[in-house]
Amino acid sequence: MSKVYIETLGCPRNQADSDICAGLVRDGGFELVSSPDEAWCIIVNTCGFIEDAVNESIEVILSLSELKITGHCKCLIVAGCLSQRFQNELAEEMPEVDFFIGTAAYFQIPSILKKYNQGKKNGRLIFPAVDSTPLYDSSFPKIISTYPFAYLKIAEGCARRCSYCIIPGLRGALRSRLPEDILKEAILMAESGIKEIVLVAQETTDYGKDFGGGINLSFLLEKISSSLPDVWIRFMYGHPLSINDNLLETVNKNKNICPYFDIPVQHASDKILKRMKRFYDLAFLKKLVLNIRSKVEDSVLRTTIITGFPGEKDDDFKKILDFLEEVGFDHAGVFTYSEMEDIPSFQLKEKVESDLAENRRIILMEKQAMISQKKNFDRCGKVFPVLIENRDSDDFYSGRTMFQAPEVDGITYVDSKNLTPGDIVKVFITDSFDYDLAGNPI
Repeated sequence: MSKVYIETLGCPRNQADSDICAGLVRDGGFELVSSPDEAWCIIVNTCGFIEDAVNESIEVILSLSELKITGHCKCLIVAGCLSQRFQNELAEEMPEVDFFIGTAAYFQIPSILKKYNQGKKNGRLIFPAVDSTPLYDSSFPKIISTYPFAYLKIAEGCARRCSYCIIPGLRGALRSRLPEDILKEAILMAESGIKEIVLVAQETTDYGKDFGGGINLSFLLEKISSSLPDVWIRFMYGHPLSINDNLLETVNKNKNICPYFDIPVQHASDKILKRMKRFYDLAFLKKLVLNIRSKVEDSVLRTTIITGFPGEKDDDFKKILDFLEEVGFDHAGVFTYSEMEDIPSFQLKEKVESDLAENRRIILMEKQAMISQKKNFDRCGKVFPVLIENRDSDDFYSGRTMFQAPEVDGITYVDSKNLTPGDIVKVFITDSFDYDLAGNPI
């Protein structure tokens, strides 16, 4: 049986795609392996959103391509957003890659492998129109690689047109999955032992807008929460304009929905927000934060910010710094603006030097570290449920609270010898750090 290895780069949405791809490959008669050294075929599911991600993807592809010489690899496939975005350039510059697969072609990978295994190769570039392929559904095989949590993609594409973003061109228009099918997949996940389901999409809170008629994220959360009362439900990637009172009420009344709001605000200067085509202003953001905190008990906020966007002056940057200080987000990620020729913002004037953008990023991250440290210190002496994920040593496990999202926030260390990954235990917090916590089970 031919062996296949999948390398996943980028965001949780890519991980959800890889989990489906893994299931399709396995059911197609291939053996999945955990090391590229063993693989007959290597699939690299790439990210191409910003320049750093592009560079990382290219480095990984080139590194893994060496296994065609030194290892067992006979077939190298590049899939995902990088492939979709730079298909012709990559094909010219990377002759060692056998196939470049678009974001709408994941489902074709098993048939491609079968034909290639038989000595057939019908074209190196496989890029159907991004809106042409039906959404996957709960009947598709899936291999979850992130136990005890799993990412569940509820929609594909995006209905918004932010000036710095290429995603609509890579993933197409917003296409939401049917709520009953999402619920079926969530139930299957829970039956397989998953204890936390993380709903993801390009803009998760825009879910259902292409349907109309009352089908929205609140409706979906109610369905999943009531059907799986013992499973944590979390949603990531909320757009400020689609977080409403109905959603807040749903989160507040259903205690298995994490009161966690991941809201990438991107900036705090009205001028820059307008240039970004975000269609809200600083006053709106402040009101939104107050509304969340007044309506959702124990709410936790995460955000993402971009520094160095064209036109960003010192006073624009100060507005971000002041906003972080005033709001006190629990978590924040800060990225420098990525200048690439195929996005609308490339046409904007008043470019910001990369060194200045990076310096501003560092200042914001230092500010956020102080805020996060203070918030974590205030959690000492309190008890929180923790989902155990890993055994780190004979005496310590690590896991996450409801206010720590997987992979992007801190973790909680638990001093114990008798736990199992997947357990949800109450933990008394004894110590805090910039981003992490530590405590004892009670």
